[in-house]
Amino acid sequence: MKALLVYPSIPDTFWNFKHILKFIRKRAAHVPLGLLTFAAMLPEDWSLRLIDMNVEPLTDDDIQWADTIFIGAMVVQKESVREVIKLAKQFGKPLVAGGPLFSSTPEEFDEIDTQILNEAEITFPLYLQDLRAGSVKRIYTTEEKPDITKTPLPKWDLINMDYYASMSIQYSRGCPFDCEFCDIVKLNGRKPRVKSCDQMLHEFEALYQRGWRGRCFIVDDNFIGNKSKVKSLLHELTKWQEQRDYPFSLFTEASVNLAEDQELMSLMTAAGFDSVFLGDLTPAEECLAECGKRQNQSIDLVEAVKTIQRNGMEVMGGFIIGFDNDPPNIFERQIKFIQSSGVVKAMIGLLNAIPGTRLYQRLQEEGRLLADCTGDNCDGSLNFIPKKMDAETIRAGYQAVLNHIYSPKEYYKRVLEFLKEYKPIRPKRIDRLEIRAFLSSILYLGILDKGKFYYWKLLMNALMFHRKAFGEAVSSALFGYHFRKLLSK
Repeated sequence: MKALLVYPSIPDTFWNFKHILKFIRKRAAHVPLGLLTFAAMLPEDWSLRLIDMNVEPLTDDDIQWADTIFIGAMVVQKESVREVIKLAKQFGKPLVAGGPLFSSTPEEFDEIDTQILNEAEITFPLYLQDLRAGSVKRIYTTEEKPDITKTPLPKWDLINMDYYASMSIQYSRGCPFDCEFCDIVKLNGRKPRVKSCDQMLHEFEALYQRGWRGRCFIVDDNFIGNKSKVKSLLHELTKWQEQRDYPFSLFTEASVNLAEDQELMSLMTAAGFDSVFLGDLTPAEECLAECGKRQNQSIDLVEAVKTIQRNGMEVMGGFIIGFDNDPPNIFERQIKFIQSSGVVKAMIGLLNAIPGTRLYQRLQEEGRLLADCTGDNCDGSLNFIPKKMDAETIRAGYQAVLNHIYSPKEYYKRVLEFLKEYKPIRPKRIDRLEIRAFLSSILYLGILDKGKFYYWKLLMNALMFHRKAFGEAVSSALFGYHFRKLLSK
């Protein structure tokens, strides 16, 4: 069997960092970890080829080579998925699909011959069994959650690592919190399942032996969902990193209660974590209650962000506008919150109802759903009828927030606010890619950009007062370039 694994392209968003990848001569920010892991579940006698459409085109030759085409995708990749389906059908190739997009909306893809839904550790063996018997079904699904300590090592040999800015590893699945707008509980469950320490070290070692050095994304829904287990892992990971002179700088996603656990923050930075993404940092307490974000209630969110920064990790933040309980001044409050907290990489998105979430179900029952969501909550789309403010007011206010916080003056001011709090545990490792990026920043930001005055002000300030964080200052300047390029489209 010749199996072609296809990862569709991701549109230009805040988080694909397309506009700055050229500075370090990379093609994509992240690897298709789901497909690489799935590939390791395929029979050993199959011939495999993986095409990541974010780094190379899918060609007619690729399609003709394959006996079967496997697609793995998220909701945001829906349009590219349609293109892949069309191309495959032209050549009469059977299509097998899985991943969050199909698990959430299987009914939208009648053209797909077989859908392997939910988690492949359970559903894919059922497909293989039927394939051998010559009686393949259209849908394979289950409510059972697999033991991920049995999940295989990703097949890293299927990609060219030089194309990517970072590698990815998964430690856990599931989240203990059930926010109304989030589909994680629907997809992966409420009880976090974790890999063993030995298993994780084996995964890190596999990347190390293949020559990877640099950024590594721990892709968990909530890395600290099981605090006792994650602390055990961090102790072992620190030893592994120390023995190899810290080959990886790590980043992940977590809930804001991280700021309340000093031991956990210290363990994370000791293990090599230098940044963390926190979700839904709205300053409106009534909106947190509305969406069930109880872990963000009754806590000073600005102080929580600064606490994490002071403990050696940059905070990337997700901010949502469009809740039913958003007050009229939510736009000004979001700006004030973002600027005062020093969240440099602030993902401001409009609320969207994702199929399978409690929000989607509620809005459907209220007759307020308008369309499918795009999966990109930063594209300015709303797929439901707002309750208080009209849609145009929300969109206009949203755009005003973006224009303000990513204007050169305000953006660089926010970087300086971050540097005042940030206490790096170890200096940022400088290699030839960072040097190349720095030189590019001088040209694009220090000479050609309209905000060059603020760029040089930032660098001088960093050199004089924040020398250990100079690398972060340059990196932040480059990310600002990406965000402004998006807004100018």
